[in-house]
Amino acid sequence: MRLMQIKTEAGERAVVATVPNGAGERSYIVPGFATVYAIAQAAIAAKSGIEAIVEAASAGATEEVDRAALLASGRVLAPIDHEDPAHLLITGTGLTHLGSASARDAMHKTPDEDEVLTDSMKMFRMGLENGKPAVGQQGVQPEWFYKGDGALLVGPGQPLTAPSFAQDGGEEPEVAGIYIVGDNGQPYRIGFAMANEFSDHIMERVNYLYLAHSKLRPCSVGPELLVGALPDDVRGRSKIYRDGKVIFDEPFLSGEANMSHTLENLEYHHFKYDFFRRPGQVHVHTYGTATLSVAFGIKTQAGDVFDIQSDTFGLPLTNPLAFAKEEKVTVTQL
Repeated sequence: MRLMQIKTEAGERAVVATVPNGAGERSYIVPGFATVYAIAQAAIAAKSGIEAIVEAASAGATEEVDRAALLASGRVLAPIDHEDPAHLLITGTGLTHLGSASARDAMHKTPDEDEVLTDSMKMFRMGLENGKPAVGQQGVQPEWFYKGDGALLVGPGQPLTAPSFAQDGGEEPEVAGIYIVGDNGQPYRIGFAMANEFSDHIMERVNYLYLAHSKLRPCSVGPELLVGALPDDVRGRSKIYRDGKVIFDEPFLSGEANMSHTLENLEYHHFKYDFFRRPGQVHVHTYGTATLSVAFGIKTQAGDVFDIQSDTFGLPLTNPLAFAKEEKVTVTQL
């Protein structure tokens, strides 16, 4: 099952469920729920799974929809949000995918350092050695970063806006885990979605200690949220369009078969912090990538369109690139 949040023609909100139907799929409005957050809360209260809640609410539902048409009309929202953006946190991990260290390593190496392990490569090797621990054990912690709160969550078709001082606006095609924290502090996984973990790779290339600066950017998610287990092998393509022409087109891989960490290990090292287990919180936690256009010499510019596709997640995630106007920021003494 996949879920999608939309605006109706009347300007209200609704949730669309997509389920197998014979050799194809059926997509319909889920009665009684305006948000995926509300469905997740209902599942927690009922001590049930999300699919069971949706199926029970949808008995006899007949309002079928055309997902592609909804996306084209601009009525598709991010597949998760929170009425108070401060209670949604966007975070991520890096150096978690097989092959993900090569581009990062090259960014942080000088020509005379070919035989020297960078900190990035050291951390990647730590993941290879102990990122997939035995059941019941904790593995090594991954690289971790903070992107922002729900105010920086961008829906399908909406621009990814880099600040005026940015040196780059680069895509990162990733899988994100979508989580909600129950009233008792228990984190629950709602599902998974595609994400574009938008970053400034040129700034990061100056020094890896600029990683935190490079990540304080918007993040796009969606259009659809996959409920249930993530396939071990997720495959997709990352493209960039400029003036209607493709200037970048490369495959990307995700899923545990292509990762140096298990999802369980990444989740443990995120939610081990008690302030990430506050009741009502929503977490969008990206798992990392190994495919970056900057590693292929692409320099993005305003108006470029990022396009991330994977059959696992249904509809493609597209976002144009924009740059904000310059702002003069000063601090006033009180």
